[in-house]
Amino acid sequence: MINIEKRTLSNGLRVVVHVDKSTPLAAVNVLYNVGSKNEQADKTGFAHLFEHLMFGGSKNIPSYDAPLQMVGGDNNAWTSCDITNYYLTLPAANLETGFWLESDRMLELDFSEKSLEVQRKVVIEEFKQRYLNQPYGDIPLLISPLAYKVHPYQWPTIGKDIAHIENATLDDVKSFFYSHYAPNNAVLCVSGNVVPEKVFQLAEKWFGAIPFRELDSKEIRPEPEQNEERQLEVERKVPADMIHKVFHIGQRTDDDFYTVDLLSDVLSNGPSARMNQSLVKEQQLFSDVNAYISGDHHPGLFTVTGRLLPGTTIEKAEEAIQVELDKISSEMVSDYELQKVKNKIESSLVFSEISFLNKAMNLASFELLGQAENINDEVNKYQAVTAQGILDCAQKTFRPTNSSTLYYRSSK
Repeated sequence: MINIEKRTLSNGLRVVVHVDKSTPLAAVNVLYNVGSKNEQADKTGFAHLFEHLMFGGSKNIPSYDAPLQMVGGDNNAWTSCDITNYYLTLPAANLETGFWLESDRMLELDFSEKSLEVQRKVVIEEFKQRYLNQPYGDIPLLISPLAYKVHPYQWPTIGKDIAHIENATLDDVKSFFYSHYAPNNAVLCVSGNVVPEKVFQLAEKWFGAIPFRELDSKEIRPEPEQNEERQLEVERKVPADMIHKVFHIGQRTDDDFYTVDLLSDVLSNGPSARMNQSLVKEQQLFSDVNAYISGDHHPGLFTVTGRLLPGTTIEKAEEAIQVELDKISSEMVSDYELQKVKNKIESSLVFSEISFLNKAMNLASFELLGQAENINDEVNKYQAVTAQGILDCAQKTFRPTNSSTLYYRSSK
């Protein structure tokens, strides 16, 4: 059981505290409820750009990294289609330094043409390096608009087009900041060797005066149900052919999330999982196969992907994948097989909570989605999944008309 204490400031900032006396350190995690799904179709990549801009200096602190390093701290951040997460770790005795740094950049960034130009170049280079010049790197740019026609999940976090970042103006950036980066759109979570009452006092001291802001009220249109099989074929200079197949599923807060997650584990979590046994070891059609879910805040995707071995045709490979999907959609998994994946996920959840930083991140995520206390129900929810539930979920998910398939052929 993870101990949790919470307060909400008058400006809407939710503060979550977890005490962990096993470490001399503390983690400060600030989770903003903004990701690429909150962007406009003609101005994408902004949430990811802000991940970088937030390190370019704030209103009263020209350098974020230098003061943190001076007190023995470290930091990083990441962006997804739903959220932007900033975190730092430091000696618990120096906790107030973290509050000072995070509150100033929530208040206001150092909005300057110079800062924007520096981070713009960094993001453009990342776009080219990771998505355009890396083998298989453009798969997110191809599969997202194939699967989504209405919802903003139709572009990846990096953005739809590199030109959107190239053309971003300072006014664009300021507008995006003030309509998303606000105390009433964030969760502050502190985990480590701390005293809760002291954390709440520091939160009030450093974040309490930041004004409540009017958030972007743009409605995100839901993706209509897919009723057609979609396919796209491309040819690239890559070492081997690849199949990338996605199916629409529900969102992270749905009751059947845990069932869908275990369904993906039965198929591919570990060397003894079904697809690894059949497609990699026995039939030797693929060098590797994977099945996983996105776990998005809005209805997301179940992905099945595999890299083909030389001599395997795409047609043969896809047929073999389909056999596995048909099998799990028509026959119940055994009690042994289901319990095996339940045990695996329980151990991974328990081990992940050993890290005070992981706990800070996870508690912030649970608070954003509902309430932080829900983290203590996770294991029970996975253990409650039934074989019948897995079968029903597979039948609902693996319909041809619910699929979008990318055939990624090697041109060599």
